[in-house]
Amino acid sequence: MEDKRYPLEDMEENRRYFGEITDLLLSREKETNGFGTLQEKTIHEVIKDFYCYDHDFQEQRRGRYIADIAVDHEIWEIQTKAFHRLRGKLDAFLKEYHVTVIYPVAVEKKIYWLDQETGAITGGRRSPRRGSAYDVFHELYAIRPYLRDPNLSFHIVLMDMEEYKLLNGRSRDKKRGASRYDRLPGKLRDIVRIEHISDYARFLPEELPEEFTSGDLAKCAHIPRGTAQTCLLILRDLGVAELIGKKGRSNLHRRKR
Repeated sequence: MEDKRYPLEDMEENRRYFGEITDLLLSREKETNGFGTLQEKTIHEVIKDFYCYDHDFQEQRRGRYIADIAVDHEIWEIQTKAFHRLRGKLDAFLKEYHVTVIYPVAVEKKIYWLDQETGAITGGRRSPRRGSAYDVFHELYAIRPYLRDPNLSFHIVLMDMEEYKLLNGRSRDKKRGASRYDRLPGKLRDIVRIEHISDYARFLPEELPEEFTSGDLAKCAHIPRGTAQTCLLILRDLGVAELIGKKGRSNLHRRKR
């Protein structure tokens, strides 16, 4: 493997290297233990090796906590969900380190079903839901008090995924309420970086009118209305957008300059 610090500015190079890391990890797991042995950790492990292939810097203790990656005064934490679990680490790390939280999002996802008794894998249906960088706002809501800290950054890693679920649900076909077994990474699409508060302005598309509602943002960004409402709440907290009144029953906003 090449001795470079990823991700680079060149996205084509990032995509190539991300594919190499994915292929290497999946082939290693198949050779040693078979499919799915990482169980819910494959995405985490691929991203960790992509950002820092030198395992000497992975799983490093810093005070009471273990950092996914720690190099000098930089820490990278990979969080696939539940940002509220980061609060303890952020309280401890942000006093001394710059922390980048890496959040993977499935742009396109195919769903497969795994029969535990036979080992058979079926499915391959494409999920109708398409993910985007705006998905991070549902997670950011849980750590709003930390978002203004200059030592905190975010990388939203947009990729395709394959999701494997166990046929152990409560419905007749055993799919409703089924457990997720693992997610495997596919093609890397993009990495959206939030390094400074000013970077949040990118979530207000240029085609928005001067005064806009959450419905306007949802339409321009092609996201659900609820996501747009959460996004605007956080952008108001950060001083990127401001509330200026009402338009019917909807809050009316504008960019804060």
